[in-house]
Amino acid sequence: MKKSKRSKMQAVTFSLVLCLLLTLTVTACGSGNGNSASKPNSSPNSAVNEPGGTTNETNTEEKTTDEEMKPEAGAKLMVWEAKEQLEYMKQVAADFEKEYGVPVTVEEMAGGDQGARLATDGPSKLAADVLTLPHDQIGQAVKAGLLLPNDVFEEETKSTMVATAVQASSYDGILYGYPKSVETYALFYNKDLIPDAPKTWDDVIAFADTYNNPKENKFAIMWEFVGYYSYPFIGSFGGYIYGDNNTNFKDIGLNNEGTIKGFTFLQSLKKILPLNAGDITYDVKTQLFQEGKLAMNIDGPWSIAAFKENVNLGVAPLPKGPDGQDSLSFSGVKSYYVNSYTEYPVAGRLFAHFASNKENQLKNFEMTGAIPASIEAGEAPEIKDDPIIGGFFEQFQNSVPMPSVSEIKSVWEPLKAAFVSLWNDSNLDVKQTLDKTVTTIQADLESK
Repeated sequence: MKKSKRSKMQAVTFSLVLCLLLTLTVTACGSGNGNSASKPNSSPNSAVNEPGGTTNETNTEEKTTDEEMKPEAGAKLMVWEAKEQLEYMKQVAADFEKEYGVPVTVEEMAGGDQGARLATDGPSKLAADVLTLPHDQIGQAVKAGLLLPNDVFEEETKSTMVATAVQASSYDGILYGYPKSVETYALFYNKDLIPDAPKTWDDVIAFADTYNNPKENKFAIMWEFVGYYSYPFIGSFGGYIYGDNNTNFKDIGLNNEGTIKGFTFLQSLKKILPLNAGDITYDVKTQLFQEGKLAMNIDGPWSIAAFKENVNLGVAPLPKGPDGQDSLSFSGVKSYYVNSYTEYPVAGRLFAHFASNKENQLKNFEMTGAIPASIEAGEAPEIKDDPIIGGFFEQFQNSVPMPSVSEIKSVWEPLKAAFVSLWNDSNLDVKQTLDKTVTTIQADLESK
């Protein structure tokens, strides 16, 4: 016999109170564990914060829904959002307040800084209640106990979001995120300068030979020299970061035969982009592309809005490699996460769920160009029939999710250093440089 809505609410309320009491008891009894940081004590699901923890009411067959949940009395939220999505998030916050009566303050915070700030400010309750993280950062956050699981809306999330987004938003078999968008980078091109996108790197080189004029800041192609954009020169040639689909950090493939071949090819491209890596920043290439001086720009969907109005824009998959192989890119999933130290865990869950619904993902696409993670949003005509987004979807088929294990943190700086140094100095030996890179990564892993 099904429970009435009222009885469900009574059960949930009892569960929340019980879990809170259990949390306070555990905190009081565990003060001698040597952990100087205070533990989250405001979660209605503290029993499942740790992998393997005791399940509670929210994990029973009778799931709570947003219609049955109500925010805590007097709840108010702070949300962090990156500059490029700030206006979108302010609209979502206003809509949420209208529906739930919970005021939401939106604070600008660069996407790359949110995870680090959560780690430092979360325990002191100075961090946002809800934030956005790329999926490769959740391993670190989960191990530090900074995130609440997406338990209340787990089944709905799994049924409405693309499977890769759900997988990327999970860690150790537990779903934490509320998928917001999926992304990879592809080839932006100015149709006024190059009407048809090049199919291969040989095509790019041939175009550059006739187009480049460094004195006038005219270049055929640019990309940023950070680890994220290095993967086409790794995976496309048979290299890899960690073994076993980037989960086995004891097997590092950054100095194998494939990566050596890929970075050797990278060095050969200096002839079509005769600038040092430090001179090729996001701002520089964005400005040159907007001014009609840069013909092709390897970038992601987050830059669509910046180009769509003033560039005759096309988007295509990355050029094929010298052996005709597809160029593999890194792909990522951005999701909303609820801070485990929030004073309003119910309101936080409701907001993350609300912000990630189909309607808001379509609004995000309309305002910023972010590609939805929602299955239904992806089937909407404005997404499905968009020629620009189509280019990203095509490249997404040849992408590899960024590693999400916490040990990936040991990779990015040494990889970037190799990427930059091999580009800036063509006399450097590729194998020796990559051997040193792997040694640096191994030393950092062993020190932890």
